[in-house]
Amino acid sequence: MTRISTLLHSAHPTLPDLAAMERDQELIFLPIGGHPRAWLRRLAPLQLSEFHLYDGEMSPEREQRIEFVAQINQRIRCHAVLTRKRSLENYLHPRAIQAVANITLGFGDHDCVASDVARRIFDSRHADYSWKQLTRRIRVRLRNRAKHWLNTSAVESMTIPLLQERDPDGEIISWLETIGQLAETA
Repeated sequence: MTRISTLLHSAHPTLPDLAAMERDQELIFLPIGGHPRAWLRRLAPLQLSEFHLYDGEMSPEREQRIEFVAQINQRIRCHAVLTRKRSLENYLHPRAIQAVANITLGFGDHDCVASDVARRIFDSRHADYSWKQLTRRIRVRLRNRAKHWLNTSAVESMTIPLLQERDPDGEIISWLETIGQLAETA
């Protein structure tokens, strides 16, 4: 989010630059893994504004997250959003991924982009060994590595036109506007 917000801020200065806000100690990112239930009220005693962004995922996880979002949104100065797409990686343009990984990839809004990328990269480097032969643990590790560079290097290859093509409804812009409003009320 910091990288994409910097890109959008350069074109739309009214949108917050999350990297600059983090540097200036105006906000704190808590990238969490695991189950979102643990974070429903964990920060409530601090009485600070909160913005929660959850990957949309697939059923039944999606339905659980919809409930968590509703609960968070009942709290004062708190706003939670569930992505319309499966995950943040689904907002990346295939050309940005190709620029970094040199693979041609097509994917939909609900495909697991990180898994697809990890598999494609692995298969391109290992003609004698199949992705399906890997243990689940190794596949998860490779997917997580792909997820990391997708959210760093691939994001840095994004442009405003590529982002508009992948997010024509301006979903990311709406998140940034909400974060900006919450920061003003802090």
